[in-house]
Amino acid sequence: MTTSTPPSWSAAGLDHALARSRAEQRAALGLYLPVGYPTRAAGLDALHLMAKHADVLQLGVPHTDPVLDGPVIRRAAAQALDAGFRMRDLFDAATELTAAGTTAVLAMSYWKPIEVYGPRAFAEELAAAGVAGVLVPDLPETETETDTETAAATWQRAARAAGLHTSTLIPPRASDAHLAALGSVTSGLIHVPATPGLTGARRPLSPYLPHLVRRVRTLTGLPVAVGIGIGTPDQAAQASAYADSVIVGSAVIRRMHTQPGAAAVTAAEAARDFAEGIRRARPPTA
Repeated sequence: MTTSTPPSWSAAGLDHALARSRAEQRAALGLYLPVGYPTRAAGLDALHLMAKHADVLQLGVPHTDPVLDGPVIRRAAAQALDAGFRMRDLFDAATELTAAGTTAVLAMSYWKPIEVYGPRAFAEELAAAGVAGVLVPDLPETETETDTETAAATWQRAARAAGLHTSTLIPPRASDAHLAALGSVTSGLIHVPATPGLTGARRPLSPYLPHLVRRVRTLTGLPVAVGIGIGTPDQAAQASAYADSVIVGSAVIRRMHTQPGAAAVTAAEAARDFAEGIRRARPPTA
């Protein structure tokens, strides 16, 4: 299920990336990095090099309270904020990356930075920069006493007007009815955690993951991205057997942190390793 508004030219970039990987009988590789980590210049260099191996780049908005993130991304976000990240850096990075190649670009932001910036302005500037869609993992679905509508409704209206895909992260133990409802307001990709808990976990993938992916795909009719806990190329290959896309973040950042003087090159090497892992996997199955 998708929204009724057709995707814009920028949103279509994600659709094309997924179609391309599907034609190559593999999952799409998505790579996440907070904008401005480890610095504006080094982070942008890293993203350009990562784009050579990725189908999708997910640009993170650094936030002071990343409630779903583990220590690796928390530390990277704090470093980017300490280095002076501003929202303009996100739009500038997206504009440069989308102009430079065919890799689809998504944004990932917690709700508070979007709310402060203004949902409509945020969506419009992302679309103008060529971004295909946005994942807001903590988007509130219920009203507060002062709201005239839910934050989710506010964002979805802004995203539809700008022609952006809105991706969602399924909550733990979501019922069939809840998944179907999420599918009705999601487009592009729906995200499924590979392991329970925070990002950056280093543990085996959930044994229930293949069934969960099939269930989510059936109930929503959407391509399924698996992330949160993909820590090795072998795990990426494992998830590729049943996911439409595999998202990797902390594992790349962790390697960058070990080589601060060569962060961009290290990120590219990590991206290559995960891309090779996906390419040696068997094709995704429904």
